[in-house]
Amino acid sequence: MRELCVARYSLGVGDRFARQAPAQLRACILAARDGIDVTPVWNKSNREHGIVGSQPGEVRRAAEAAVRASGWTRPFHVDADHITIETVDGFLDTSDYYTLDVAAVIGRPATPGKIDEFLARHRELLSPLVLSLLDTELQMSKTEATRTAGKYLAAVQEAGRIYRKIEAAKGKGNFITEVSMDETDEPQTPAELLFILAALADEGVPVQTIAPKFSGRFNKGVDYAGDPARFEEEFRGDVAVIAHAVCNYPLPGNLKLSVHSGSDKFSLYPAIRRTLCDFDAGVHVKTAGTTWLEELIGLAEAGGEALELAKEVYVQAFAHRDELCAPYATVIDIDPARLPAPDEVHSWSATQFTAALRHDQACPEFNPDLRQLLHVAYKIAAGMGKRYLSMLNDCREMIARNVTANLYERHLKRLFPALPNRHEVL
Repeated sequence: MRELCVARYSLGVGDRFARQAPAQLRACILAARDGIDVTPVWNKSNREHGIVGSQPGEVRRAAEAAVRASGWTRPFHVDADHITIETVDGFLDTSDYYTLDVAAVIGRPATPGKIDEFLARHRELLSPLVLSLLDTELQMSKTEATRTAGKYLAAVQEAGRIYRKIEAAKGKGNFITEVSMDETDEPQTPAELLFILAALADEGVPVQTIAPKFSGRFNKGVDYAGDPARFEEEFRGDVAVIAHAVCNYPLPGNLKLSVHSGSDKFSLYPAIRRTLCDFDAGVHVKTAGTTWLEELIGLAEAGGEALELAKEVYVQAFAHRDELCAPYATVIDIDPARLPAPDEVHSWSATQFTAALRHDQACPEFNPDLRQLLHVAYKIAAGMGKRYLSMLNDCREMIARNVTANLYERHLKRLFPALPNRHEVL
C-alpha cells in the first residue's frame, strides 16, 4: 500500500465553526487554475474543540462535504492540530495528519545516559558539515551539543511516544506526521534543527513537516514583528539543513518546513516564495483563525442584525479580554490603549467596522490590536450558540466571498509559485 504523503505546498486552514470549507476549497481551486498546486489541510486543535464544543469528526465531515460538492479530485487532509499523548485518542478515527505538540517537554531532562549515547552515535554532528544548498559550513561544539540534547532530546522522545501510539491505531504509512518545536523560548539555529532531525530519525518518527521557532514574533492574524532579513536567513538555513538531513538520515524525502501562525505574515511571504523557488523546496503554512475573522467581516458587511452581532462579539471580547488573551499570551501583542471603546464601536457603520478589522495595512483605519483581540474571541461567538450559527447561514454568500478572497488573494497568490505544466482547470 502506498504511504500517505503531504504535497510540496500545503496550507493549514482553520474553520472554527465548520461552515467555511467550501469557500476555503474554492480558494484552492482558483489557485489551481493559476498553476499553483496547494493541498488544503483542515486543522483544529483539542483546545479549539473544547472552546467551541465541537468534535473532531465534524472537521472531516465538513471537509468531505466540500470536496464532494466542488468536484475536487486532489488530496486534502484533516490535521489533529497540536495534539499530545493525552489528547490524541479523540482524533484517531477521523484525522490523517497529526501535529505532535511536545512543547511541555522541551527542556525536561532526558533519560539518564541517553545524551551520551546519542552523542556517541552521532559524532558527525560534532564535525564540520557542509550544507550543499548554501555552500556553508555548520559546526557544533561538544558543549553546544550537550546543551542542545538537554533541551530537546526528551521532547523528541515524547514525539516518538505519540507517533507510536498513532501508528498502533492507524498503521504505518497511513497518516502524516508533523512535529512542532516552535513553542520554546528561543529560535533554533540550523545546527540545532539538524540535531533535532537526527534525533527524530533515531526515534523512528517519519516526520514530513517540522515547525521550528524562528526569530521575531508570529502574532495571531497580523503581520510579522521582527527583521524579515534575519527570518529569510534562518528560513534558508533550515531548508538547507532539511536537504542535508534527508540525504543522511532515514527521513522522508518530502520533509519540509512548517510555519505556524503563518497567516498574514505578508512581510515574510516574498522571502518564503524566493526560497521555495531557489531551492525547489516545499512548505506548510498554517493560517489559524483567519477564516473566523473573515466570518465577522462578512457579517459586518451584511449590515443590519448581522452587523450588530459582529459588534456584540467585540463588546463582549473587550469586557473579557484578559480571560480570552491568557491562553494566547505568547502569540498576541495587544495594547489596550489602542482598543476602541465599546460605545465607539456601537456607533460604527459596516464600513468602519470592516476597515478596522480587515488586514489592509494601507488602510489608515486598520487596527491590529482590535484584530488580534477578535482573533482570540471565537469563544464569545461559540457562547452565542444557534444564534451565531444561524446568522452564518443567513449571510453565507457574503462571508464566503470574503473567506475565498482572503485565502486566494492575500495568501495563496503571494506565498506559492506556480509549478511548471500545472495549469489544469478543475
